[in-house]
Amino acid sequence: MSKVAIVTGAGSGIGRAVSLALAGAGWRVALAGRRAEALEATLASGPTGAMLAVRTDVSDADQVEALFARTVARFGRVDLLFNNAGSGAPPTEIDEHDIGHWRRVVDVNLTGAFLCTRAAFGQMKRQDPKGGRIINNGSISAHAPRPRSIAYTATKHAITGLTKSTALDGRAHDIACGQIDIGNAATEMTARMSKGVPQPDGSLRVEPVMDVSAVAEAVVYMAGLPLDANVPFMTVMATKMPFIGRG
Repeated sequence: MSKVAIVTGAGSGIGRAVSLALAGAGWRVALAGRRAEALEATLASGPTGAMLAVRTDVSDADQVEALFARTVARFGRVDLLFNNAGSGAPPTEIDEHDIGHWRRVVDVNLTGAFLCTRAAFGQMKRQDPKGGRIINNGSISAHAPRPRSIAYTATKHAITGLTKSTALDGRAHDIACGQIDIGNAATEMTARMSKGVPQPDGSLRVEPVMDVSAVAEAVVYMAGLPLDANVPFMTVMATKMPFIGRG
């Protein structure tokens, strides 16, 4: 029997690429996201019968519970959660940062990841055979911020704590948890990089990007490991992006 994955933010970008790669590797995949049309587009691109689209706002606890209930009703269990849904805020000085924007980023990026982790953890403890894997999308911002990105950066640093706590508490239940930190994958979100990206010195520079398929392949590798092996942290980035080194 093929394994079962839930992917959040599955309607576009990294989430869509990972969902299709998992399905191509024989997984059954529940697609979660806020935009029904985008989810249906991902569904239509995958193998018939291998996917389920569930419109979900991950910041809503009831909707997250419904996502897991529908997935288990359809596929019987959950072997993998890819916490990928994310949101950003307009770039601003810290003292001008809108509290509404802050709360929305925290609600989606951090609370949403926690709610999905909580639901996955409970399901993985109860199912037979028990156990599973959770992979969190951390981002290069889990290590180093971009200018004027305090909400996004703070949540991505927090994801690292979520990953470590989940990995530790999951040991007793055969639940592995790892994190993939991604830098400059070519998606709709990074299309703006073609016009330049703000740098710490105030300049605007075009940055290299990589094909999103590299990220999808990395997640499929992490997901395919036996539960007695884990990749706690992996960084996948455009080779020439300005992350390692100065300038």
